[in-house]
Amino acid sequence: MRLSEFNYDLPSELIAQYPLDRRDGSRLMVIKKLSETIEHTTFCDLVDYIDPGDCVVVNDTKVIKARLAGRRADTGAKAEILLLEKLNDKLYKCLIDTSSKSRVGTKYVFGEAELNGHIRAESDGMRIIEFDTKGRGFNELLGKLGIVPLPPYIKRKPDKSDEERYQTIYAKSPGAIAAPTAGLHFTDEVLNRIKAKGASIASITLHVGYGTFKPVVSEDVARHKLDSEYFEIKEEATAKLNEAKEMGGRIFTVGTTTCRALEHQARLVKGSKNKIESGKGWTNLFIYPPYNFKFVDALITNFHLPKTTLVMLAAAFCGRELLFRAYEEAVKQRYRFYSYGDCMLVI
Repeated sequence: MRLSEFNYDLPSELIAQYPLDRRDGSRLMVIKKLSETIEHTTFCDLVDYIDPGDCVVVNDTKVIKARLAGRRADTGAKAEILLLEKLNDKLYKCLIDTSSKSRVGTKYVFGEAELNGHIRAESDGMRIIEFDTKGRGFNELLGKLGIVPLPPYIKRKPDKSDEERYQTIYAKSPGAIAAPTAGLHFTDEVLNRIKAKGASIASITLHVGYGTFKPVVSEDVARHKLDSEYFEIKEEATAKLNEAKEMGGRIFTVGTTTCRALEHQARLVKGSKNKIESGKGWTNLFIYPPYNFKFVDALITNFHLPKTTLVMLAAAFCGRELLFRAYEEAVKQRYRFYSYGDCMLVI
């Protein structure tokens, strides 16, 4: 397929800059694939579309304060570093935003010289930075000096409230540089109502990385290569998922990240659409139309940027024409878009 087939027009004022007061107060668009119909409701009514025996799968990754604002040690020029991937306790793959060129050996200072770093190597436009924590734990310093890595389409500086709201309520496994945003709508009340209805909740991990948002530059979508992201699906989750399938229940995935992790593992089970294996590792599974889903039955997801791998996955699950008809409807109905925006359910 062509990249241009995943484009759409969006008025900038529909890009949500702040979350709503209530997580579950967002609007929910429900797309029914078989009837090709669209319904409008609110997220707190999600449970109405879930049946006893279904399984709702969430991504428990936790967003780290991945942005560090500092300065060059030699010139004092401002520099902002985005941590992309931990290589070991001292080495991180990073992006650097600075007014001056950064070369191997360039040194940076953060805070009141509480944390130092220097570029060890360059790789594909990224930098490998070795940090000197001066005997303190890196996570401790990151918690003090780091900044919540809000997406660039949110045109404001992060504030204290983002530390809580740009995080799911069930986040517990640190490692993501962006939130699995479909999960931001969930509250304890919504989760409890799902359980009370007789459905189960399974928790897996996929650390959302830069690759999820890396621009697709090739007009031929198939030529795009997705960067690998770390995932883990434990035996407890696998047991819930396989039991739900065996009993005829549906698998509701919360977010494209959860969907990709499940599909990655489901592809390891040959000859079956009803089983998944536990495991951990790295996945670069790129899902775009046409794709034969082996395990996922329903997708809960936010409204995504045009020409991204995220909107391509949604199009593969929903059908491209139906998805963009829904997006057109969302614009007309003044839905809120992207990370802090509204949500859709595709069943």
